[in-house]
Amino acid sequence: MDVNSLRIAVTVAGFALFLLLVRYTWQRQRAADHAQAAQLPFMGEDRAEETFSPEPASNKGVTP
Repeated sequence: MDVNSLRIAVTVAGFALFLLLVRYTWQRQRAADHAQAAQLPFMGEDRAEETFSPEPASNKGVTP
């Protein structure tokens, strides 16, 4: 295997990963998340932090 074959393999793998990422991002199940994110510039900072907190939804309200 020469360097050019390796470059081709990396390019094809990167393109395949890109297509998978695009497909995952634009799934119909994520439409609500996109609509919510589109409203972020119009929300106050308190509401935006409350809407998009860094912790997963399953951990909200649970204290360690």
